[in-house]
Amino acid sequence: MRMTPKMLAAMVGGVMMFSQAQAQPEVLDKVAAIVDQGVILESDVNDMMRDIKASALKSGQQLPSDRVLHVQVLDRLITEELEMQTAKRIGLQISDAQLDQTIGNIAKDQKLSVEQLRHKIDSEGGNFESYREHVRTELTLGEVRRIVVSRRIQVSPQEIEAMVKQLDEQGDRNVELHLRHILIDVPQNANAAQLADAKDRAEKVLARLNKGEDFAQLAIVSSSGNHALEGGDLGWMNANEVPTLFADALKDAKKGEIIGPIRSGAGFHIIKVDGIRGQQTVELEEVHARHILVKPSVILSDDKAKAELEQWRSEVLAGKADFAELAKEHSEDPGSASQGGDLGWADPKIYDPTFSNTIEHLKKGQISEPFRSSFGWHIVQLIDTRTTDATQQAKKEKAYRVLFNRKFNEEALAWLREIRSQAYIDILDKEK
Repeated sequence: MRMTPKMLAAMVGGVMMFSQAQAQPEVLDKVAAIVDQGVILESDVNDMMRDIKASALKSGQQLPSDRVLHVQVLDRLITEELEMQTAKRIGLQISDAQLDQTIGNIAKDQKLSVEQLRHKIDSEGGNFESYREHVRTELTLGEVRRIVVSRRIQVSPQEIEAMVKQLDEQGDRNVELHLRHILIDVPQNANAAQLADAKDRAEKVLARLNKGEDFAQLAIVSSSGNHALEGGDLGWMNANEVPTLFADALKDAKKGEIIGPIRSGAGFHIIKVDGIRGQQTVELEEVHARHILVKPSVILSDDKAKAELEQWRSEVLAGKADFAELAKEHSEDPGSASQGGDLGWADPKIYDPTFSNTIEHLKKGQISEPFRSSFGWHIVQLIDTRTTDATQQAKKEKAYRVLFNRKFNEEALAWLREIRSQAYIDILDKEK
């Protein structure tokens, strides 16, 4: 029997503990919202609010009232729950091995061992197991966005040529902008009254900003954007990667300038230029690598796939086998198997994040330990690295990356709006 949202609500409206001696139940937790076939517990909301408050305290950031923060946190958790449900539907899972590898890299970036990272988290009042699951969730969210949104993006040869011309005209300068963003959203298929109401709210927010109110705090209070809880902070981005919607408005913007409201299908946007920096264009670092891919299946378990790769790696290192021959015989990557696993020269950013991160930590000639990506289990060998010159092909590849990144931000927002509009969402505690 398929469980309906109402049945789910009845079942999990509260988690109860009954005493053998008492008939009165003790409520340990309760449901804050039903999201399709999943739920968000009040404890989930409280945990995120606590983390945000701790982070704000460290950075000296002022926060709005608990009521406002509760609304924004619940909104974020609803979106993440829908993304996690999408990941489940497409069969996306972050394995323990992949998680361990990521945490190992996080520790390495902080110049710590995993055990030292564990101690640091515990000493700061955290819980390492909870931290692990948080990292697993973040990996899943990032990967599901990459998989789903990438399928929605198309870049035409004409767009690439136009961007190459734009990059040539820009010369050797690479301008980066540090942006903050507030989105006053409108419902899909909004009527005239709803549009007018959203525009009025956006103009009131803009007026408050122009009077000197803090942008970050107003973003937390007012924005429906993905980065509202970060004070609307979009971070640094190349000027060419700014979403098309904002590109013209930001072309001659000055540091500290506030721009908007800008109308889009999602609503009304207000942008602040927190910083501008220009630097020499960073030359593109490319890698030449080869790999062997084994995909787990009903017949071949994760452990077995990993063990096979460990065996082949040992044979290559001992001189008993040739990497290229093993790839031709065993690799399940149809694009590279016939080439002995050779992936050619490429920007490592085009690969799966786990694959890219693994290559980044290899030395020339080194073969990685087996690791898992969203495609399966790999071993990869870094053959060489190089800095590309300004060839026409390199320019076209850079133009493609710029256009892809620009469209990715736009399509990600559109996709999130779509899945929310199609979902059954019932917020149970509307008095918060």
